[in-house]
Amino acid sequence: MVAVPFEGWDYPWPQAARSLKSSPLMEETPPLTFLDDEDTSSSNPLPDGEGDTDTLFIDDQDRYSRLRLISWWRQERLAAAKVLVVGAGALGNEVLKNLALLGMGTVYVIDLDNVEPSNLSRSVLFRGEDGGKSKAHVAAFRAREINPDVCIIPMRGDVITNLGLGLFAEVDVVIGCLDNREARLWVNRQCWKTGTPWVDAGIQEIQGVVKVFVPPDSACYECAMTSRDYQLLNLRYSCPLLRREQILEGKVPTAPTIASMMAALEVQEALKLIHDMPVAAGSALIFNGITNQFYHTKLPFREDCLSHEHYPEPVELDLGHQQPISALFEHARRTLAGPLTLTLDRDLVTHIECPRCDWRIDVFRPRTRVAESEATCPNCKAPGRPEMVSSIDEDSPLLEQSLASIGIPPFDIVRIDGAEESGFFLLGADREGLSTGWASSRDTA
Repeated sequence: MVAVPFEGWDYPWPQAARSLKSSPLMEETPPLTFLDDEDTSSSNPLPDGEGDTDTLFIDDQDRYSRLRLISWWRQERLAAAKVLVVGAGALGNEVLKNLALLGMGTVYVIDLDNVEPSNLSRSVLFRGEDGGKSKAHVAAFRAREINPDVCIIPMRGDVITNLGLGLFAEVDVVIGCLDNREARLWVNRQCWKTGTPWVDAGIQEIQGVVKVFVPPDSACYECAMTSRDYQLLNLRYSCPLLRREQILEGKVPTAPTIASMMAALEVQEALKLIHDMPVAAGSALIFNGITNQFYHTKLPFREDCLSHEHYPEPVELDLGHQQPISALFEHARRTLAGPLTLTLDRDLVTHIECPRCDWRIDVFRPRTRVAESEATCPNCKAPGRPEMVSSIDEDSPLLEQSLASIGIPPFDIVRIDGAEESGFFLLGADREGLSTGWASSRDTA
């Protein structure tokens, strides 16, 4: 049994909170003017020729009428926007609630877990009768009840293994509602490859932090990772690099109040990004709920950061992830000189074998989805040896396997390296599955 420190809050915390007066966030700003809701004079039309011709008339039948009063607000931008929400727990519930209220056009939400009783004290969209159902599907169902205008597409799955890079490229902004470093790091790298801005949050007790990342120029999540962060990441895997099942992950203590606050700030930053407003990219806004103090810190930018890989515009193919690997190579040969190699973003465990006896089992799953217990030999009880591949050559015996069988998710962007250059290809035939989240099975709320 390995104990792992809290992963929900993986950010540095200062010895003492800075003074609010010295915070750059508290610089003097113009006073706000509030209108009395009972004063309807500004919303009643005046006789022709009287009054200001620029008078704004408010339609109280329009659910977005108060939002439209904000000078820079463009509801049509929100209606056309696409947002990916990663995680449907406490933070994800609040983010989805806010996106629904705002009338965000299309929202994709992914989460692997089901609703549990412990979620009910922190998740506004869950009910007692939802126990055992997919978090993503329940949250989407309830958010649609708030505002039927919003198209919310739930996906029950793992963001690392089940979500193609094409969706990261498709959306305008990604909002992270995660509780572990591994998923945050993966989202960060996917966003940098596609040039998609993303907003991250972490909470613990009544403290929280929000970070905004805008590729390619700002610091990213990995830029701020320390050697200790990488050590904690490695604790999740055994010596053969398979996933440990017996890790005792710290259950992060949080209150619904801090989830509401940090999720609101995440959505507010997303609003600014969608409206092309300036954001504090590559920085963290940290809130200390004990002292009610905010402070802002700039994250370091690392020139040699492994996340700073950017993919060019991919070639969209009429090819899906259920088609054979050979079909992908056939398309690639039209533009690339061989020999060709398909690079896998996710290490693939092809099989596990026992070095002491003849036991062997085929696996064909991404490494992160193979548990350490699966590598135990049933005969001699010794640890088996996983065989892994990170690339597929054009003369591989696996050519007639489907792309899905080697861990490539739907709507992915795949990289093929040729003799002189690399090609990037979008599995465009999977696009039609966007509207259903490619779900083979989904829970009904």
